[in-house]
Amino acid sequence: MDNITKKLMQRSESTHKDTFGRAVSLTALALIGIVVVAIFAFVLSRGLSTFFRDGVNVKDFLFGTTWNPSVTNPATKQPYIGALPMIIGSFLVTFLAAVVATPFAIGTSLFMTEIAQKRGAKIMQPIIELLVGIPSVVYGFIGLTVVVPFIRNITGGSGFGILSGTIVLFVMILPTFTSMTVDTLKSVPRYYRESALAIGATRWQMIYKVVLRSATPGIMTAIVFGMARAFGEALAVQMVIGNAALMPTGLTTPASTLTSVLTMGIGNTVMGSLQNDVLWTLAMILLLMSLVFNLIVRAIGRRGAMK
Repeated sequence: MDNITKKLMQRSESTHKDTFGRAVSLTALALIGIVVVAIFAFVLSRGLSTFFRDGVNVKDFLFGTTWNPSVTNPATKQPYIGALPMIIGSFLVTFLAAVVATPFAIGTSLFMTEIAQKRGAKIMQPIIELLVGIPSVVYGFIGLTVVVPFIRNITGGSGFGILSGTIVLFVMILPTFTSMTVDTLKSVPRYYRESALAIGATRWQMIYKVVLRSATPGIMTAIVFGMARAFGEALAVQMVIGNAALMPTGLTTPASTLTSVLTMGIGNTVMGSLQNDVLWTLAMILLLMSLVFNLIVRAIGRRGAMK
């Protein structure tokens, strides 16, 4: 009887496996959390050094329009480190690329899910997968050899600028928009469509007033994800935007983004110097913007879930 009781009280092999799996999962989760916190702590400590150690005014940094950290302003005794041109350049390229890509992504997704499901998936799915797999340097090189000369011939000037960066980013983020929008449209319950058609709605009325409205939170999430990728893109934009740290005066004039200035300058500065610290501050702005994009996605998701 004691042996039977002892065997019944022993933990089974399945319980041991379950405990081991739970421990592995918690360890991986803890490591991921530590890595994320370490990244934020490191970037914030380096980025805030510009203001706390070097004594740079936050207002001058965020709203200044001249960027030349190696030259000191005789009036203020501070370097020219106005980051406003790069901030505006990043937001302009990101916003315009999202505006251009959104109707193309929605139209392609509707073709694949509502209009020609079999043929659309057969034709468009390989194209989307191919666009996702192309490295960003290839997009940048194509933009440099095709887009920039085309814009130069049409509008004059150098061809570098916000417009070239917008076109390149539009092609780069279109697969992200499209794939996420397709998943969102497929998640709309089938009986929504059947109910709309049953009460006499036409096919396009069903798509516009039922499917798209039901999928709006997911489509908005796709747009924000695409904008997050566009905001952080470096190499492709750097090759076509002109890399001039000047306030954008038009879509066809050379400009710069936060990422383009970072990639060009981080290897040419000394760690701990003011020139290096201001670049880390630009990186901090990028990191905070990524956090903002993620918070927006979560807010959209909660709103969609409540509906």
